[in-house]
Amino acid sequence: MNQQLNSIDAARLAVASLTAAGVRHVVVAPGSRSAPMAYALAEAEAAGAVRLHVRIDERVGGFTALGLALGSQAPVAVLTTSGTAVGELLPAVMEANHAAVPLVVLSADRPAELRGSGANQTTNQIDLYGVHVRCALDVPAGTDPSPFVARALAEARGASGPRGPVQLNLAFRDPLIPGPAAALDPAAAPDSAGVPVPAAPAPAAASPSDGAVHDGGPVVPAERVLPRQTQPIPTSQARTVVVAGHGAGELAAVVAQHLRLPLLAEPSSNARFGPNAVAQYRLLLEHLGADIERVVVFGRPTLSRPVAALLSRTDVDQALYLPGPVAWFEEGRRREGIITTLDDLLQFAGTGEPGWLERWQVAGTHADAAVRSLLAERSALNGLHVADAVWEHTDGNLVLGSSNPIRDADLIASPGWHPLEVYANRGLAGIDGTLSTAAGVALATGIPTRLLVGDLTFLHDAGGLLLGPGEEEADLQIVVLNDSGGGIFGLLEHGAEENLERHRGVVERLFGTPHAADLGALARGYGVRHTLVDSALALEAALEPAIEGRSIIEVRADRAGLRALHASIKASVSRVV
Repeated sequence: MNQQLNSIDAARLAVASLTAAGVRHVVVAPGSRSAPMAYALAEAEAAGAVRLHVRIDERVGGFTALGLALGSQAPVAVLTTSGTAVGELLPAVMEANHAAVPLVVLSADRPAELRGSGANQTTNQIDLYGVHVRCALDVPAGTDPSPFVARALAEARGASGPRGPVQLNLAFRDPLIPGPAAALDPAAAPDSAGVPVPAAPAPAAASPSDGAVHDGGPVVPAERVLPRQTQPIPTSQARTVVVAGHGAGELAAVVAQHLRLPLLAEPSSNARFGPNAVAQYRLLLEHLGADIERVVVFGRPTLSRPVAALLSRTDVDQALYLPGPVAWFEEGRRREGIITTLDDLLQFAGTGEPGWLERWQVAGTHADAAVRSLLAERSALNGLHVADAVWEHTDGNLVLGSSNPIRDADLIASPGWHPLEVYANRGLAGIDGTLSTAAGVALATGIPTRLLVGDLTFLHDAGGLLLGPGEEEADLQIVVLNDSGGGIFGLLEHGAEENLERHRGVVERLFGTPHAADLGALARGYGVRHTLVDSALALEAALEPAIEGRSIIEVRADRAGLRALHASIKASVSRVV
């Protein structure tokens, strides 16, 4: 019989395997059964091998780990004790699954002899996440976890398909603490200045001449990414548009410029820059969309019904560029033809026929002027004012919350400026965990980060503001558009006048979900700086200083006129196009 490892030694092997595989960040939620891993991780942190981030709420911890993985572009682990703590990670795991984020769940468990016996805090947590993880491995107590860790990390990195979350269910027997000879020296732990561990490298940025926007600010052409001698311009001409959804990357902008095609780019595509990008594209589809012959899709479009309607048309040839596996759809469930090589994509798209790009550019210029003229007439701040100001003032990273904020940015954000990198949880587009995700992005990149959210998104993850003494604080500014409820439902069919005539009270209570929360008091309770602004000038002034530490800018707004505002915008664009 093989000699059984004690829990501390098994945990040390697990941690050594994680760090050897490149894990540099671990989020730790407190618990007893996970104690062997906590002690082993503390040793590794003291040795400079890993950075720990302690969060008492496992849901907060899961999304913090998700943000760390997004920011570092590397696997990040989150440790929990057994029982309901493991279930609290499910929302982050689901998002990581659909967004292909390598999130490593380290769930502690009782040994096999205690499972099913009614032992405290014990349940069946094997395969708890079902289809949402690339693999779920149960590591028996007393065994060497190294091979399990190696396999899990390989799957998280995409060994068998898209990257994504994995679960390592680690069983531990008593004793759960190090023996006297292995006592940890608290003085060896790092102080609040952090651990001397180099952050995992971010994805390589192209040079400015390659169309990169790596230092924020005005964007520049991108001719060198597709040199003409290796990627000749196709001879066929067509009325093609390039749709850049979430995660498309700057290649979408480069292809659009190379082929002289209009670019319809969502904010989190990180392709919304350059002369081909049309800001108000979703309003212009009503006027120019009937002439579209072909669509080339990069990334995952999720934001607007006009784009969804375009992609549902049977009279338009469509291609989805997929150079590698993705996690957001199942094979055979998309209408577009799948193209895996750039050469084939260029031949499918063809070049824009004479005047095609110019029609979109002229229409876009008129539409942008009409929208901005209308907004200038309104003294009361609304989501479009705020999204515009936030986009223009962000030269670091920008995180956009789901619901209205990212859609406001989609309607107003100028392609003449681009933040360093734009992030959003578009895997499942939930509002949960957004503050924590943004904090993780800021901590992983070490770059000042700005987050734009609505009030419900903010309140949903307010616990993410809680930090213990000595925990590393992100350089994170949270801009909250507070219109006391869910404004997006007023723009959907629920907010139509004929529906409100019958169900106004029901819609306001069950969809609008009004509240009277004092965000300033909440911020003070968590020790976060808070500023309340009530004008465009005050907002500009609040956004101007460099982002240092954590702060909240609250912008009060009234959602009662939101539907009328968007109707006026649509009418104004129709008049000028």
